[in-house]
Amino acid sequence: MKIEICTQNAPKAIGPYSQAVVSHNLVFISGQLGIDPKSGEFTGGIKEQTKQAMENMRAILKEAGLDFSAVVKTTILLKNLEDFALVNEIYGGYFKEPYPARATFQVAKLPKDGLVEIEAIAQK
Repeated sequence: MKIEICTQNAPKAIGPYSQAVVSHNLVFISGQLGIDPKSGEFTGGIKEQTKQAMENMRAILKEAGLDFSAVVKTTILLKNLEDFALVNEIYGGYFKEPYPARATFQVAKLPKDGLVEIEAIAQK
C-alpha cells in the first residue's frame, strides 16, 4: 500500500512524483531543493538554499505526523562539494543523536540549477 503525502508548505513537485510517499512504516521524502513554497523561487545562496530545503523537509515530515527525530537516512546532493562544511553545519542543527545515516555526493547539475538537494527516509 502506498499513500501520498502532500503539503502546501513545501514546493509542489516539479515533475511526475510526490513530495513524499508512505509505504508500510516508512516515509520516503523526495529530494527537497531550496525553493520557497510561496514564491516558487530559490531563496539565495548555498546557506539559504540549505535552510529552505530543510524547512521544506520539516513541512513534509509534519504533514506525515513526524519530525526530524523520525529520519533514519538522508542523501545530500551538492553542486559543489566545497560547500560541504557549511551545508553540514546547517544540516546538523536539525538533528540530534542518534543521527540518521547519510550519503553526500557532488553532482554535475541539480533541477532548476539548484545548489543543494536533500532527500530522506523516515520511520513512522
